[in-house]
Amino acid sequence: QVQLVESGGGLVQAGGSLRLSCKVSGSTFRNSGLGWFRQAAGSEREFVAADFRGTQQYYADSVKGRFTISSDNSKTTAYLQMDTLKPEDTAVYYCAVGRVILSSIRNPNAYNHWGQGTQVTVSA
Repeated sequence: QVQLVESGGGLVQAGGSLRLSCKVSGSTFRNSGLGWFRQAAGSEREFVAADFRGTQQYYADSVKGRFTISSDNSKTTAYLQMDTLKPEDTAVYYCAVGRVILSSIRNPNAYNHWGQGTQVTVSA
């Protein structure tokens, strides 16, 4: 049974940084896609960043240059380093894994295992 647990969320001022962690148990994401998504109140879940099989990383335009996705060598823990945070980054952040194909890396429906989410709040 694959389980994902996010941590590291919190309240931060605009311009600050946070690092989210996603611990995967029951499997690794070595041959899978590992994605970070977020959902603000009243909005749909949106793509933030993804790692495709440990070889390629992808980012939403809104976070490119500010967020960095990484993982440990065992491919059981992923990280999302978030710098220069803005109030519009406020959302619940989720990590997800799945045997996604590259063309679907940004599609939340392509992932079949999700964490419970962690709240990130950025104050102005």
